[in-house]
Amino acid sequence: MKQWQLTLVSPDMAMEDAIATLDRVAMRIVLVVDEQQSLLGTVTDGDIRRALLKKLPLNGPVRDIMCLSPKTARLGWTKARILSVMEQYKLLQLPVLDDQDRVIGLETLHDLIDTPRRDNPVFLMAGGFGTRLRPLTHNCPKPLLKVGDKPILELILERFINSGFHRFYISTHYMPEMIRDYFGNGSQWGVSITYIHEETPLGTGGALGLLPHDEIDMPLFMMNGDLLTTLNFQNLLEFHETHNGSATMCVREFEYCVPYGVIQSEGHKIVSMVEKPVQHFFINAGIYLLSPELVKSVPPGERIDMPTLLEREIECDRNVNMFPVHEYWLDIGRMEDFQRAQSEFLSL
Repeated sequence: MKQWQLTLVSPDMAMEDAIATLDRVAMRIVLVVDEQQSLLGTVTDGDIRRALLKKLPLNGPVRDIMCLSPKTARLGWTKARILSVMEQYKLLQLPVLDDQDRVIGLETLHDLIDTPRRDNPVFLMAGGFGTRLRPLTHNCPKPLLKVGDKPILELILERFINSGFHRFYISTHYMPEMIRDYFGNGSQWGVSITYIHEETPLGTGGALGLLPHDEIDMPLFMMNGDLLTTLNFQNLLEFHETHNGSATMCVREFEYCVPYGVIQSEGHKIVSMVEKPVQHFFINAGIYLLSPELVKSVPPGERIDMPTLLEREIECDRNVNMFPVHEYWLDIGRMEDFQRAQSEFLSL
């Protein structure tokens, strides 16, 4: 059980038991929820003190003393946005809710400020030609195109750095000198960056064979260099480590509406008609966590795409798991995606 889950209590819990929970859990708050884990209110030390000053009985339910309209964060909020709300309202904690108002986490000021250092290597793929974004990419590699005032790849790098990561590898092919000149060795951001250059394109997975395999001693994050996302990398890492897989692929739910009425039949007989049905699929989100063994299985110079590499793992009866991305995610592959990024991502 995660630490924040220990703060969940029923509205019928006695105040004295809530005090014991506050004393036992170091988050200085309890979250009052119903059976569906929907947030009903919160109780902090201040609520307890006010109840004692009013001489309310200790065996009374916490529903009588809880704050009925607490400030909350939403799934997908960035660290910066959560910190901004905490600063605005002078908060030490902020419950995180999903779209159904169910509690899915609890952010604390201490954890946000004191980000632990994470030694997992991060491999960012920045070698593509960006042909669908021409003419913008005639004289600039796609990862260096700016969203707002920063290149896409810098936004990705900073997201990982804000999560505590510091060991980076960047694959290059198209206009590699521009990427190297911009990011250097990473010292400007207080991290290390090593470049992996593909003389000829090796597919989406072939660059793994060019990594210094003796340095890959922990699960490796691999991410396309043209994605914008507010994915919680720590949640992804925890999932990967607890599900015993050689790889975890992030996936995104995709809806497709058939623009016609769909007919189902038995022989000549129509048995059903569905007008413009919506189909749901999971698509590859371009973010992976790979075991060191899987990374080292790719020899130098092999040309292979990630789907083929993962299919090879599945055929060998090794677990390849999927991790749905519910947070913001945008693949900047086309001109309309690039234009969309200018307004959407900065507004986050």
